[in-house]
Amino acid sequence: MKTLYDVQQLLKRFGIIIYLGKRLFDIELMKIELEGLYQNGLIDKDDYILAELILRREHRLEMEKETNGEKTFRD
Repeated sequence: MKTLYDVQQLLKRFGIIIYLGKRLFDIELMKIELEGLYQNGLIDKDDYILAELILRREHRLEMEKETNGEKTFRD
């Protein structure tokens, strides 16, 4: 697992498809869903940690974009 797409595919295996229309919100909801999967024993610790790190990185990048006033095609 290396990208946000990979995390989306992990969630998709459990029937979780997230699209709120804003990438930052998508990432935040993915974090919540990921934590729920881990707490219920559906994914192992290694997958959880790796996915969480990917989501943190993507969240930071999106926050930097917003701070710098950059607009994405989705906004």
